[in-house]
Amino acid sequence: MSARNLRAAALISGGGRTVASLVQSIECEGIPVDLDLVIAHDEALEGVRRCRELGIRVEVVPGPPGVRTSDRMDEILVEHGTDLLCLCGYLRRFRVEPLWRDRVMNIHPALLPEFGGRGMYGDHVHRAVLEAGRTRTGCTVHWVDEEYDHGDHILQKTCQVEPDDTLESLAERVFALECRAYPEAVKSVADELIERVHAGLDQA
Repeated sequence: MSARNLRAAALISGGGRTVASLVQSIECEGIPVDLDLVIAHDEALEGVRRCRELGIRVEVVPGPPGVRTSDRMDEILVEHGTDLLCLCGYLRRFRVEPLWRDRVMNIHPALLPEFGGRGMYGDHVHRAVLEAGRTRTGCTVHWVDEEYDHGDHILQKTCQVEPDDTLESLAERVFALECRAYPEAVKSVADELIERVHAGLDQA
């Protein structure tokens, strides 16, 4: 059987900047991944427009989190042939078990396990870092399980918290780190996941 790229998808809840950055890095760095599906929960999200302008298929699954919503997302992802799922600013709980175990990654704007957990996202994280008086922060790419920000770490990158940092300046510095960390993490696991996928197909 000939080699092929991983089929990847992303989940978003906001502006889609993380998806756009990840897709650009995948293309520029020749990472063996095709990220060609995005799922959002609201048609009005800025990220829906941005991803469609990039030529990415976007599916909107509205409604509150629950079994019906999770079932519909599973249907879309299975139909797509998803090997790897990247959470890109996704603010809802995603049902991992049992279908997506060891196939879902997330990026968090802090050095987990600090400043993680339910309600800790975006500016809430950066505000907490500033209020705690930390001199270092960064981002963490990790595997996703059924607990918020809990899965095994894939990699972390750090940056300085400057004495005159504002919420906005710190957020931009960490986002710049995220734009390097996420593709690096995807690249680091791609070959292993491709081997696993091919082994599963060969045994099917």
